[in-house]
Amino acid sequence: MPGMKRAAAAAGVVVVAGVALAAGYHLSRTDDGAAATQAGPASAGRTVPETRPEFSLADASGQQRSITEWDGRPLLINFWATWCPPCRREIPLLNSLRGRYGPRGYEVIGVAVDFREDVLAYMKETPIEYPILIGEQDGLDAARAFGMETMGFPFTIFTDRLGRIVTVHVGELHASQADAILQAVGEVDAGKLAIEAARIRIRAELAAIPAGDS
Repeated sequence: MPGMKRAAAAAGVVVVAGVALAAGYHLSRTDDGAAATQAGPASAGRTVPETRPEFSLADASGQQRSITEWDGRPLLINFWATWCPPCRREIPLLNSLRGRYGPRGYEVIGVAVDFREDVLAYMKETPIEYPILIGEQDGLDAARAFGMETMGFPFTIFTDRLGRIVTVHVGELHASQADAILQAVGEVDAGKLAIEAARIRIRAELAAIPAGDS
C-alpha cells in the first residue's frame, strides 16, 4: 500500500490509514524517508470480534497453515512487518515469551504482513523461535478479520484456550505488559477469572505500568 513503510518509533506503533483498507489497498514498497503518522495504542479504530476468526496463510516453508491448528491452546498472535521498527524490537521479547510460556501450553504465532521475500531474508538474519505465517493481501485480510479498520503495526491478539479474544494490544509490546495479560489469560483458562473481569483487570494493570517500562 502506498506509504505503508512508515516509522513511528517514538510511539511504538506504525499506523496505516484506515481509508486505504476500506478502499481495498495493496502492498507496495516505499522509501524509509516516507512521512510518519504517529498515534497511541488507543487510537486504532476497531470492533474486535469475541472469538478468533479463522484464517490460513503460508508459513516460511511455503506450506499453507490454518490458525485452527493451534485450537485448544491460548495464543499470542503478533501482526508485524519487516519495515516496522517497533515490530523488529519486539522479536526478542516474543522469543522469550515463547520459551517461558510455551511449557505452560501457550503458543506465539507471528503473522508477517509483508512481501514474502523480505520476510524470508529477514529471518535468515534474525532468530525467530516461533511459527511465522506470511501474507500480503491475504495477511491484510487476516488483520481486518480481527476488526483492525485502522491498521497499526505491531498489534497483538491474546486468546484463551477456547479461542476467545481476551484483549488486543496495539503498539510495541513490553515484557511487563505481556506478563500482566498472560497471567490474566491463564486465570481465565483455569476458571479463576471471568473473561470480562480479565479484560477490566488488564486495562487497569496496563494503565498503571509507566510509559516505556519493559
